[in-house]
Amino acid sequence: MELQTIIPHIEALIFASEKPLTALDIVELINNALGFMEERINLHQVESCIEGIREKYQSEFYPFEVKESGGGWQFLTKKDFHKTIAQLNGEKFLKRLSTAAMETLAIIAYKQPITKGEIESIRGVNSDYSIQKLLEKELIVITGRSENLPGKPLVYATSRNFMDYFGINSSDDLPKIKEVMAEQIVQPTLINESDFKSEENTDEANLLVNESGNLVDEDNKPNAS
Repeated sequence: MELQTIIPHIEALIFASEKPLTALDIVELINNALGFMEERINLHQVESCIEGIREKYQSEFYPFEVKESGGGWQFLTKKDFHKTIAQLNGEKFLKRLSTAAMETLAIIAYKQPITKGEIESIRGVNSDYSIQKLLEKELIVITGRSENLPGKPLVYATSRNFMDYFGINSSDDLPKIKEVMAEQIVQPTLINESDFKSEENTDEANLLVNESGNLVDEDNKPNAS
């Protein structure tokens, strides 16, 4: 089958899928759908088609694009139209994670796999509520239990929904800790000794205390006769 014939099938699959599709997913789905073909398509053919589809939708004519996000390919609206889409979806679209949930999620993302006790040790507060909310939003998953800790506590890690939510494909795409910290560093202001000297300070240096306990200006004091 020619690639031009495969492309519409790939577009239809990506468009109709409720979750991001990997190239391997697409290979399997198309081969299952067109099982009557003598020649089955392979991964290289699908990847070539996807690259052509990406280039097609990069045109300014389209308000959406095909992008790899959340571990697979999906149709996404371009950034220029995000505010417009927000009006359609209302509060649901604009809803954000709480600060506590974001802190907990960041710890899990960078330290996964990690237990609740380890999360709380880093945050310094109870994290039951935050973890429960992240589980409900399917941003994290339980991957098992820690066999090396007493009581074998549950172990948490980020989910594919997490990658989709933040537009990344793996934890390797997260910014490095040192890069994040570098943005937070405030450069100190260099102060020279001369910055503290002013005309007022110079004048004050010429003040003296007379016998009556009053301040007098040495430059303006009367001369002895």
